[in-house]
Amino acid sequence: MARLFGTDGVRGTANKDITADFSLRLAQAAAVVLAAGARERGERPRAVIAKDPRVSSDFISAAVSAGLASSGVDVFDAGVIPTPACAYLTADLGADFGVMISASHNAAPDNGIKFFSHGGHKLPDSLEDEIESAMGQNLTPLGGEVGKVTRFADAEDRYLVHLLGTLDTKLDGMKVVVDCAHGAASAISPQALSDAGAKVVVIGADPDGTNINSGYGSTHLSALQAAVVEHGAALGIAHDGDADRCLAVDESGRVIDGDHIMAILALAMKDAGKLSRDTLVATVMSNLGLKVAMKEAGIKMLETAVGDRYVLEEMRSGGYALGGEQSGHIIFSQYATTGDGVLTGLQLAARMVETGKPLSELASVMDTYPQVLINVPDVDKSALAGNPDLAELVDQAKAELGENGRVLLRASGTEALVRVMVEAKDQGSAQSWAERIANLVAEKLAL
Repeated sequence: MARLFGTDGVRGTANKDITADFSLRLAQAAAVVLAAGARERGERPRAVIAKDPRVSSDFISAAVSAGLASSGVDVFDAGVIPTPACAYLTADLGADFGVMISASHNAAPDNGIKFFSHGGHKLPDSLEDEIESAMGQNLTPLGGEVGKVTRFADAEDRYLVHLLGTLDTKLDGMKVVVDCAHGAASAISPQALSDAGAKVVVIGADPDGTNINSGYGSTHLSALQAAVVEHGAALGIAHDGDADRCLAVDESGRVIDGDHIMAILALAMKDAGKLSRDTLVATVMSNLGLKVAMKEAGIKMLETAVGDRYVLEEMRSGGYALGGEQSGHIIFSQYATTGDGVLTGLQLAARMVETGKPLSELASVMDTYPQVLINVPDVDKSALAGNPDLAELVDQAKAELGENGRVLLRASGTEALVRVMVEAKDQGSAQSWAERIANLVAEKLAL
């Protein structure tokens, strides 16, 4: 049987996979597991719930709230706010756990449910498995022991005050275009930038429940690129539907991805003495150019498996201050327990003000190495690690490319597919090796 929880909570088609009944039962199971500590202490459990603006978030959040309240959990409903705001408020309120209703960068028909533990941290696999095992169980308090559902009236204000408190520099006069993906940051991100002193041009901030991530946001950057050039802005910021990501556009309209943002902010934090142990945490999918740039700057780069949860785990275990992904999940452990796109945009803008340099110049600290990614379908991915012919060819590629290249083979988590990624200093070498390895994967692992 497939595991209920994926890499970022439970996700699927709303009203098909994520039904009202399923949402209620999942919430009841979560109450059994995540509220156990409060019950043992003789306290009323408390939970923060929030959502993105897709139309299905209303019925799902209502079902989750009902499931929690029927299990004796007091629910604080924060309404439409970004995922990192839900995590922050869970910690700030001292709640036992938090629940975010969102499918992040997915299209409007999808939705999802993700949980945060006490302190606003993503759940480890073990706790998710406990919740899955508890499906079908429910607590049945009676009378005044059932939970209350209360509007978290100052949720946005608390989060905004927190965001602005992370800045040492005002953004006075800086023109910024922000693309909110018609998502959860449509109100908060423009407000935060404006309160910080920036002149803000807003696009993609008219959610109607069905247009989230449609033609706007971090997965559709052309609208932001055009707007930055049209308005002569110094910076463009793009979020995804739940605003845990931030990608950027420089003054010429060029895309600045998560690797470049991490490079810029790692140097900023090192200069300020805030980069613990002079170390950046990133995934194996970050461009080799980031690792080279960090080495030249005297910064160590640790690599994790793909997924911001693995970056977070490494950061927590090692006490590191900065980490993230090429996709724009950037994590500042001093200020947040998860990727925060609004916070990232503010910090990036502040670095531009502090240095007086345009974003294009700041981003030039890192050269992007040519990267070729080939997906090889219809193969036995379980045999990938044990094939000697593939291992020999990969070793040949690594020997030829040396420190100026990289080879990565990854089995898909959901499909009969192997991903072949090769980086090199020149496009030709990357393409040639990627094709050779992909062809051998197709030959040797064919189903």
